[in-house]
Amino acid sequence: MNNIVPFPSARAPQLALRSSTGDLLTRKEAAAYLGVAVKTLAMWKWSGRHGLPFVQIGRLVRYRKTDLDTFITQRVSGAQ
Repeated sequence: MNNIVPFPSARAPQLALRSSTGDLLTRKEAAAYLGVAVKTLAMWKWSGRHGLPFVQIGRLVRYRKTDLDTFITQRVSGAQ
């Protein structure tokens, strides 16, 4: 029990959060995956623009990779 830290610190390694559908990505990771700025994702969350699903755990915001893939697929356009 000595290795349990009640509050994360800047020095503590971040543990990977898992969901039943796969990894949960940080806002920075999700922004890189989508090719947008971190501030853009924050604005989309705040405004509700695009309806991109997110997971909120306390103050932490995470994105499921499967939701990001769906988001991309729904926006494919052009000749087929």
